[in-house]
Amino acid sequence: MTFPSLKTMTIAATMALGAVLSSAAHAQSDSVLETIQERGKLTVGMSTFVPWAMRSTEGELIGFEIDVATKLAEDMGVEVEFVPTAWSGIIPALLAGKFDVIIGGMSITPQRNLTVNFTAPYANSGNQLAANVELTADFTAMSDFDDTSVNLVCRRGVVGCDVLAANFPRANILQFDDNAQALQEVLNGNAHAIIASAPEPAFWVEDNLGTIELAFDGTYLARGNEAFALRKGDVDALNFFSNWILVNQANGFLDDRHDYWFSGRKAWMDVVATE
Repeated sequence: MTFPSLKTMTIAATMALGAVLSSAAHAQSDSVLETIQERGKLTVGMSTFVPWAMRSTEGELIGFEIDVATKLAEDMGVEVEFVPTAWSGIIPALLAGKFDVIIGGMSITPQRNLTVNFTAPYANSGNQLAANVELTADFTAMSDFDDTSVNLVCRRGVVGCDVLAANFPRANILQFDDNAQALQEVLNGNAHAIIASAPEPAFWVEDNLGTIELAFDGTYLARGNEAFALRKGDVDALNFFSNWILVNQANGFLDDRHDYWFSGRKAWMDVVATE
């Protein structure tokens, strides 16, 4: 049996190391940060959720996410382009390279994290039920919603659907492409309640007093941590976006914008287009 010489082994090891370093360098050069800077534009995947992102009466995108992404692009010295995407397909669209990052009120979950990387959280939310007053008049406990005769609705692809399934496994859970469709089922008396992230359920109640109400004084069924979502394997981008969030938490920008959009609608409700 012939064994390779030390020289041959050294050459092979050097070539292997070179391949690893070359691969690492290539991966680094493929960072979305370089793509954004070369392009001069940050592309952001998002979907409309009040008050995260909405259309104004003039057709412009406004909301918390819009302010966040716009400031992020300004700090990067580039323009921003929003790519409205159906929520149920927003992660596949990110993976397909349709945009650079998801900034759309996406809560961190282990299942999602298997597919995408999440930055540090930049917002926190909670899921609430808005219930049909007449259909739930006799409900005195959360367990009353867990019955085969109960219809609960949610927007397809949101964490709220999973929250409903976990808390009310016996109920019928109906999913719709947007909250407007789901809410209409509750208003029409075809469903007992709808789940969504605060403060939207409170806004719906305000607009439909006497027809729907916050179930159990607005008790949160679950709390979430919202973060930017990125394609896996890009350590530089993950580091930059997470640090941008930390800086803008410390300087008060994120709190200021969150308070403006989430504390009430008086400041902006007149400029939001009706669905």
